Amino acid sequence: MLVLLPPSEAKTSPTTGAPVDLSSLGSVRLTQHRAVVLEALIKVSAHPDALQILGVGASLAAQVEHNTRLRVAAAGPASSVYSGVLYAAAGLDRLPNRAARDRADRSVRIVSGLWGLVRPADRIPAYRLAMASDLPGVGPLARAWRAPLGLELDARAGELVVDCRSAAYLAPWHPPVDSPRWVVVRVLRELAGRRTVVSHEAKRTRGLLTRHLLTRPGAAPSTPAQLLAAARELVGAELLAAELVPAALPPARLAPADRRGVLGAARAPLRGAHVLTLTVA
Repeated sequence: MLVLLPPSEAKTSPTTGAPVDLSSLGSVRLTQHRAVVLEALIKVSAHPDALQILGVGASLAAQVEHNTRLRVAAAGPASSVYSGVLYAAAGLDRLPNRAARDRADRSVRIVSGLWGLVRPADRIPAYRLAMASDLPGVGPLARAWRAPLGLELDARAGELVVDCRSAAYLAPWHPPVDSPRWVVVRVLRELAGRRTVVSHEAKRTRGLLTRHLLTRPGAAPSTPAQLLAAARELVGAELLAAELVPAALPPARLAPADRRGVLGAARAPLRGAHVLTLTVA
């Protein structure tokens, strides 16, 4: 089982600890490309137009300035640095036992515009960089990461891939579109018999599913049907329903970023892949 998560925009900066050591991060084949992206980010973050180049507002100026110190900033486990809604629900920093932590180490990968992939236990500093960015010296990050992530993840494309990523983070890599074990997780809210797409609750629900897959007893699911059965264990508590259907969602092709750095997504069927639709109240 491979669970793919997006990073969170919300991050908690470690206050103590050694700086990041790129050679200590998992997926060592990405080390060289990580170094290139890191140096480019440090350089651009010191530029007078850094906010515009990185597509962020003035309220994030302190985070962009922090990027200039990423080589010396304190680092901590990614499970604690990423602190948004999904990660609060997944609780990767408070898994209950060694078995769950070992499963997370094997199965969970966070797709990052800066690091490419990180494991929950990988030690990183807080940073500000979105996958939608066009980074001077590197180019559009989704395109720049495509080949390195392919080298790292193509070998795992035959596993059950539980894909909880947003569109921008789907762009650098995904299994072949006819992969029978690729499952994209979608969340809907049902109100008065009508189902609608949600954002905040979708992040939370993907986090809850991730935690359940890591902490439930027994073997990890290895097929879409087994994943559906595991998700249905949450029905009546966190979910109203869980359904598995042939995919009609994309993953995204790159589209031009708007002036805020928001990446568009072109939608196309995923032949042979599946969508796990989780419905919440």
